[in-house]
Amino acid sequence: MTTVLFDFSGTLFRVESTESWLRGALAATGTTLPEAQLREKAAALEAAGALPGGAEPESVPGPLAETWDARDLGAKEHRAAFTGLSRQVPLPEETLHDVLYDRYMTPAAWTPYPDAEPVLRELKERGVDVGIVSNIGWDLRPVFREHGLDRYVDAYVLSCEHGMRKPDPRLFAVACAELGADPRRTLMVGDDRGADVGAAALGCRVHFVDHLPVARRPDALLPVLDLVPDAELPSV
Repeated sequence: MTTVLFDFSGTLFRVESTESWLRGALAATGTTLPEAQLREKAAALEAAGALPGGAEPESVPGPLAETWDARDLGAKEHRAAFTGLSRQVPLPEETLHDVLYDRYMTPAAWTPYPDAEPVLRELKERGVDVGIVSNIGWDLRPVFREHGLDRYVDAYVLSCEHGMRKPDPRLFAVACAELGADPRRTLMVGDDRGADVGAAALGCRVHFVDHLPVARRPDALLPVLDLVPDAELPSV
């Protein structure tokens, strides 16, 4: 393998818990809630699937169905889908729904998995090209920069910037084209078996990891290094 493509959420990074997310938004606006009520609201937001990168919604209200289906195709659609879900849960201030969404897009809301930096660094040292292929509605590059991982990434291919989403093989083809990669010598690493498997249609090998909390997944990315044994350092 000469190229490795990674998913973002649940693969290299994990978003904060719903309770932490809500606490951060409340703190940012100077809003207070009794502890029991805060936890109750956090549980309701989680059930609603309001935190992107968190739990899937238990159900999507009918009026939001079309917006939900298009959520990864543009920034407007993404915000509308997830603030629409959060608005299923009454909060002390209406503006908190947008504050929550804005917080989700900040680097502080994301934590790299413990093995993300070592694996990306080793791939770079081996001369392996790295790309990020993500179904997402906003620019995640600042998250990589803030956490010091941008230096290991050669290309970002985001659904919202190309108007298509995984598992559409065309999105993976864009990534391979940007990297000058042969799909047959490319590995796709992701946590979504329904979305990331789309790379296989191009001839890419696909490797899955589990979308777990950071503390429960310290080294699931390490096997990636064993799947690129033919990587070579660039000639001097």
